[in-house]
Amino acid sequence: MPVRLPLDQVSSRYQLTSYAEASAEPASATVTAAHPAEAGNSGKATNGGTAAKGTTATRVSCNGSNTTVTAQPVRRPINHMLLTVKNTGSKTCDLTYYPVLRFDEMQWVPRPIKDSRPQAVTTLAPGESGYAGVTLSAADGSGEWGTTSHKLTVGFQGRTPNSDGGPSAIPALPAKGVYYDSTLTVTYWLRDRDDALTY
Repeated sequence: MPVRLPLDQVSSRYQLTSYAEASAEPASATVTAAHPAEAGNSGKATNGGTAAKGTTATRVSCNGSNTTVTAQPVRRPINHMLLTVKNTGSKTCDLTYYPVLRFDEMQWVPRPIKDSRPQAVTTLAPGESGYAGVTLSAADGSGEWGTTSHKLTVGFQGRTPNSDGGPSAIPALPAKGVYYDSTLTVTYWLRDRDDALTY
């Protein structure tokens, strides 16, 4: 059974955001400009995307309607999973911010790893792929509310934080499910697979 966690029980150590907040503001899936990096950002991921790729007239948001999404647990780093998004559409698309993850019917959203924010939006030409790394649980067992999930919904953000970027994706999980706990976090969308698994 999925775990339902009242937000008032979430430890302040984990700065979690409600699922409703993360998908509250609807926005058009068509983009008109590249999203600049935040001032003062010093994250490690310096090759997150190429803002100049494509034109503003043809670039759209990447989402469940123009991509395929896979979720694959990896051996290293321990307790990590890799999300891969491949642009299957005919237009260049932007992977903005970070994926909004929802395991089963969970009532909170994993916080993003701020240091993973790229200097530019991760932009995918048709056929190209982008990545996000998911830390599923604490390696030292310090996480709380651990449970095994058999369903994952990956939401996409629009041009403003926490806005609706279009249809979600539901990638298949391993038959045995995926274990996660309260330390669940996710990187921003990145161009490089190895970068996504650095955090």
